[in-house]
Amino acid sequence: MKGVSLYISLMVMGVLLALALGISAILFSQLKIMEGIGHSVMAFYASNTGIERTLYEISRGAQIGDEFGETLENGSTYSTKIIGPNGDCPAPNYCIKSVGIHKETRRAIRITR
Repeated sequence: MKGVSLYISLMVMGVLLALALGISAILFSQLKIMEGIGHSVMAFYASNTGIERTLYEISRGAQIGDEFGETLENGSTYSTKIIGPNGDCPAPNYCIKSVGIHKETRRAIRITR
């Protein structure tokens, strides 16, 4: 009988250990996803900054085919291009495509005019 209680206690400890490891694995994966969401937001805002800069440059005389890019203070970058009306741009005047990057996360915006 003495061996049975030892066996049961080891089984309970094993189940509790497996449960704790499973929960910690889930938590770590959720933390990684949350970090990725933050990078995604920063990349989106960098892309939006590129759109705003390109619209400003168009008001100053930028033409179809011009490209702009910059590294921002937070380490994010963007690159934009003015695309003329063709197969890639269904708009009557032009399209602007902007890609923002923050820590290997990329988000893009395209506007048409």
